[in-house]
Amino acid sequence: MDIARRNNVTVTGNPQGPVVVLAHGFGCDQNMWRLTLPALVEDHRVVLFDYVGSGGSDLSAFSEDRYGSLDGYARDVVEVCEALDLRDAVFVGHSVSAMVGVLAADTAPERIGALVMVAPSPRYIDDEGYRGGFSAEDIDELLESLESNYLGWSAAMAPVIMGNADRPELGEELRNSFCATDPDMARVFARTTFLSDARDDLKSVRVPTLVLECAEDAIAPREVGAFVHRAIPGSTLVTLDATGHCPHLSAPDATNQAIRGFLAGLR
Repeated sequence: MDIARRNNVTVTGNPQGPVVVLAHGFGCDQNMWRLTLPALVEDHRVVLFDYVGSGGSDLSAFSEDRYGSLDGYARDVVEVCEALDLRDAVFVGHSVSAMVGVLAADTAPERIGALVMVAPSPRYIDDEGYRGGFSAEDIDELLESLESNYLGWSAAMAPVIMGNADRPELGEELRNSFCATDPDMARVFARTTFLSDARDDLKSVRVPTLVLECAEDAIAPREVGAFVHRAIPGSTLVTLDATGHCPHLSAPDATNQAIRGFLAGLR
């Protein structure tokens, strides 16, 4: 199988530099990193890709069995790393991709040498002693709405996820990204995302890790960032002066500064 074609892999930046892999979240694609690229390409070799079912990926490769769990997305990451023979790459994962990176690093530790988790959440549903931000009923309603009227759900939820009501163009971009995703494939990815519980997997992390949270985030409240930070020994937690769940779009300068600072510390 042509992994580069399957996942629409793009390689750019400094061919001799340390490798950074940028992984998008639910309903998005690699274009969401366009404001991060300028901060990385001079010094780093940057790998971007789309999960199967998103962006320019090969939709014929989609399988509900495979992508009905985070493990399927982690296998994509490992296979992209293997196809490019990446070693000790820094994996930058947004939202659910932060947990995908945890699984990929555990599966192929020689491939991933550090993690940057942008607005991560190991579990979106509240549990005893844990605040994920949503009740089980909230998530049931969210998924029911998504499955019954995906375009309507996208229009309603994109501004909530993005935040920054004073900049409606950001929410509009996210809505357009959602709407460009095949609804049936989005349904599978949404269930995988919002019903996942990767809290125990955080204990497996043995690599340098940066946790980036936003000061206000309707999807991953600050209690989640604190939980992830506590669960990963030696991790660094940075709270960005940013609103919403997509700081790489809404506050790119602060996000890039934090990522570059972390990367510099790895040398």
